[in-house]
Amino acid sequence: MTDRAAAPAPTDPTAAPPTSDGALLTVTGSDRPGVTAALFAALAQVGPHPVEVLDVEQVVVHGQLVLGVVVGSPESGSVGSLADRLRAAVAEVASRTGVAVSVQPTAAGSARQERTARHHVIVLGRPVPPAAVAGAARAIAGVGGNIEAIRRLSDYPVTSFELTVSGAASTELRTALATVAAETGTDIAVEQVGLARRGKRLIVLDVDSTLVRGEVIDELAARAGRAAEVARITAAAMNGELDFEESLRARVAVLAGLPVGVLDEVRAHLVLTPGARTLIRTLQRLGFRCGIVSGGFTQITDPLAAELGLDFAAANTLEVADGRLTGGLVGEVVDRAGKARALARFAAQHGVPLDQTVAVGDGANDLDMLNAAGLGIAFNAKPFVRDQAHAALNQPYLDAVLQVLGFTRDEVLDAS
Repeated sequence: MTDRAAAPAPTDPTAAPPTSDGALLTVTGSDRPGVTAALFAALAQVGPHPVEVLDVEQVVVHGQLVLGVVVGSPESGSVGSLADRLRAAVAEVASRTGVAVSVQPTAAGSARQERTARHHVIVLGRPVPPAAVAGAARAIAGVGGNIEAIRRLSDYPVTSFELTVSGAASTELRTALATVAAETGTDIAVEQVGLARRGKRLIVLDVDSTLVRGEVIDELAARAGRAAEVARITAAAMNGELDFEESLRARVAVLAGLPVGVLDEVRAHLVLTPGARTLIRTLQRLGFRCGIVSGGFTQITDPLAAELGLDFAAANTLEVADGRLTGGLVGEVVDRAGKARALARFAAQHGVPLDQTVAVGDGANDLDMLNAAGLGIAFNAKPFVRDQAHAALNQPYLDAVLQVLGFTRDEVLDAS
């Protein structure tokens, strides 16, 4: 009778992992080449059982290194024994590199954290006062959140910091931080952590008071001698107090009789919002499709889109007869709903899902577009709009949108 080797016992998937002890190593001091290599080389020599790396995080702040490493040893005997063996190993590293290395024992499995809701909180200002960071930290803690990491995104034209936060619900976090932003005069945006944040591929910008300073129709009305009247209607429409199409037709009517050459004059005097060219150039080089959707006029926006090399543009068209404006419009009106339709149309044309789009605007007629996009940003917007957008920016620089998207100043410079 032939002997057969006993089959291995089946693995119980519900069984707890084998016990192990662990340790947290914290390295601090002046940064210099070779510190990280020296530390991990020393860890590789620790015996008698092998050591595995469970977690690592390193940051250098103005030349000062902070490095945290969590290690474990599945075959070690009891909690604390690995830490004791590591202290001797890292003492030589500290002596040779001039850094300080502390070692603390950790409980088995402490490096493996449960998945919880995580968000990026971006704090922007010029400058960012300590009270803003303190207020944000208190607000985060107040809704049960924990700050896992902080990094600087930019120091120019605005200072911005990104906080990675776990354990807080989106709505409560946004509400708490909105209060801090209002009290400290800073901008605070909240986005969920995930691949979708860096998966954005298309951006749509409003034109008047977003891509360019001021309102084109107000400039045209000034040349018709009706500036004050039109400005009042414009303000009411942007605040959501009037139906946009109704207000647009009322404003356009007062332009009747203006020579068409006035459009060229107004277009020549347009002033781009600071940072507009940087935003568009950077996103284009990062592979974004960029365009504009405006409640203004194609006679203004089409040449602007061509000048900036944009991929698409949508706006209303002023009716012209015998070289003069008639006071009417031609074709479909691009109103609040029309802007959202234009965003969806452009996204479909370029094969970009809506959740990978960004929309930026300032008025009530932008709200459908802002809410339809994967990320809607209210830029120097009316309170009515800020309260309903995904994020709000009150800085005078349009390229601050890049920091809301998570791009650092160095990445912007690299893309220039």
